[in-house]
This record gives sequence, structure tokens and C-alpha cells, in this order.
Amino acid sequence: MTALDGATVTEGMVEWQGRKTWYRVVSLPGPGSGQGSQQAPLVICHGGPGLTHDYLTSVAELVSTGRTCVLYDQVGNGRSEHHGDAPAEFWTPELFVDELQVLIGHLGIADDFHLLGHSWGGMLALELAVRRPPGLRSIVVADGFASSWTYREEVARLLSELPPDVREPIERHEAAGTTGSPEYQAAVRAFYGRHVCRARPVPGELLRTLEYVATNPTVYEAMMGPSEFTMTGTLRSWDIRDRLDRVQVPVLLVSGRHDEVTPRAVEEIQRGVPHAEWVLFEESSHMPHLEEPDRFRTVVETFLARQSGPTAGTATSVGRG
Repeated sequence: MTALDGATVTEGMVEWQGRKTWYRVVSLPGPGSGQGSQQAPLVICHGGPGLTHDYLTSVAELVSTGRTCVLYDQVGNGRSEHHGDAPAEFWTPELFVDELQVLIGHLGIADDFHLLGHSWGGMLALELAVRRPPGLRSIVVADGFASSWTYREEVARLLSELPPDVREPIERHEAAGTTGSPEYQAAVRAFYGRHVCRARPVPGELLRTLEYVATNPTVYEAMMGPSEFTMTGTLRSWDIRDRLDRVQVPVLLVSGRHDEVTPRAVEEIQRGVPHAEWVLFEESSHMPHLEEPDRFRTVVETFLARQSGPTAGTATSVGRG
């Protein structure tokens, strides 16, 4: 049994600007049942860029507290329309901010909602927050950073600290452009085991997402580049530090002690948003929601519960706009 047992799950597709985005709404059954009618829904944004919602499915277990949760696959990924022939410059942060705003409007929750974003999804949540949408209640930024420059510096440092038998193949194949080599892939998996997900065995929902990316790396390569170590895509100059003072809603920062998004990278968000809370998970790397799931849910539930009472003064339901 999980917290999702007994929940009502509805799926749909929103069409916008010639594109299609798939979404899933998880809620308690029946209108106004439990506490659902008293709590603003939570929209969950996946990372990558280029991943799918699958590895964040467990986050939707927050529905057990009576809070409706929305999962979706960002355009170009998973069950959404792929646009595989689009040029690299098509895949920009602005595209995904527009998509998120359309989805929120389509579901009829624009007057009252929370955001939780993981990694790139957390950066997306910050991008929306600095635009100050009136219905945004709070954001949870899990394992996200404020500056691509800092992220690159910190990943380079983590790489330099790896054992030689892991570091050397990564550096050699990155330099030669032979990142498809089995030797390189094995070394990258060792890095991931230290700094991306330390849970063993690797959770099935994460494996499903990684299998998808392996077969369709379009968005990841366009926005990040060939790997975590070489950021050459459209995010290479992304930097929100000078706009963070526009964030006015409550902010929870979550990250892992062993995270590839290091404490130094997360600290830049806290400096820019002085009122932000920050919880560092000592036993986790980049995925505390999978590495320390019980504590993660407790921390997020507690934070969201403090943002009590709908902003509009009425109950919020989720459906087609």
C-alpha cells in the first residue's frame, strides 16, 4: 500500500501554441473530501532538462495530506509532444515558463497554487516566481542552482576529487568527444552513484526516466550539452542571481550534502532570497526525495502546511480551465 492507493488520477493533454503537454492530476476522491478543498494544489516540475515526471511520482504521495498534486512531462519529453526536429535554440527557459503558465491556467488553479521543482525544475520554479504570478503561494526548490557558472565550477571540482580510475576516463573521453564509450559510461555511473543518487538499488522510477533520456536525449543535449561535465547548451549562461530579489513568496530550499548541486551553489539562492529556508540532507546527493524519502516528505509537508489558507479565500479545485 502507498499513499497513492485510493487516490483519483486523471490525465489529459493541453494544446498551446501548436504544442501538446501531457499532465496527470492526483487527488483524493470526491469533491471537497478530506482536506483537499482547503489546500492549494502542488504542481511538480521535473528536472533534466529532458527528464520525465516518472522519477518524481513518489512526491505526489503528498496527496495523503489532502493536497492535490499535478505531475506533467515538459514539452519534448515523455508523453508530451516531442518536436525532435526543432533547432537547439527552440529549447529555452522561456519556452518552459510559458508552458507552465499555460498548464496552470488550463487546470483552473492560477489563483492559488504551490510549485515544487527538482533540479532544472527548481530553476524553472524560480523563473516563474520572479515574474510574480498573483496566485503563487510558495515554491520548493529541490537541488536547484542560481548560476550555471557556479554549477560548472562545482561539478569540475567534484570531478577533480574523484579517484583517478574514475576521473581519468571521464576527462579523456570528454576531451576526445568519445562520450559514447562503455569505459566513459561506466565512469559516469560511478559519479552518479556518488553525486546524483546514492540509493541502492537504484529506484525503479528513476531507471524509467533514465531509460527514456537514453532513447530521446534531444532536450537534454540542446539545453545542457553532452554530459553533466560539459554544459554547452542553451543553459550555459543561465544566471538568475540578479533577479532573485523579485521572489516574494515563501521559499524552501532542499539539497543533499553529496549533491552535484553543491551547498555553495544552493547558498547563492539563499543569499538572493534571504527569507528562504534551507534543509540540507546529510545522507543524500541530488535526489533526497528518493534517498531519504520519509524525511523529504515530512519537510515538504511541514513547509506547505505553514502556508495555510487559500489566497483567494475560497476552496481550489483542479480541472480543465
